[in-house]
Amino acid sequence: MDFDRLRGDLKDMRRRNRGLGLAVGALAVGMLLALTIIINLLGTVRTVVVPPSISKSFWVTSDRASSEYLEQMGSFVAWLILDVTPSTIDWKKDILLGYVDPAQYGPLKTRQEVEAERLKRINAATAFAPQQLVASEDTQSLVVRGRLRTLVNGYETANDLKAYRIEFGHAAARMHVIGFKEVPYAVK
Repeated sequence: MDFDRLRGDLKDMRRRNRGLGLAVGALAVGMLLALTIIINLLGTVRTVVVPPSISKSFWVTSDRASSEYLEQMGSFVAWLILDVTPSTIDWKKDILLGYVDPAQYGPLKTRQEVEAERLKRINAATAFAPQQLVASEDTQSLVVRGRLRTLVNGYETANDLKAYRIEFGHAAARMHVIGFKEVPYAVK
């Protein structure tokens, strides 16, 4: 027997075993790190809500949104509420209610249902053409000014300059509509 050769083979095997042990240890540490990250992410929910069409870049934090976001969401909400016909008001109402704050859901749903009934009864349609959007990051609101045309049985009955304030709030990491009301048209 060649003891020198056997000793060399034994050293070589120990060296390989040490390398494999280090590799297994590194993999175990990686697995523990991945498990820790997964456990930390389990309770969190990330909701990404963007306007239906994006025309400008914007930012949203946990409790505020940029004026660009307010403009895009506000113009979409105004379109849902003000640009309606008897055949479109029901599905626009349903889409709108998906963006409404839970505390305001009932009152806004009732308001839209009453308006839908009125429009269907008199066969009216409204068309809103926004002319100015004024966003306020401090109050998280938007004033949209424009021309509101009202048609009854195909005949124009009103064509007035109107202004509406849309107020937004945050709930459950999501931007919600908390108010929509007509305000004086005065330009500031």
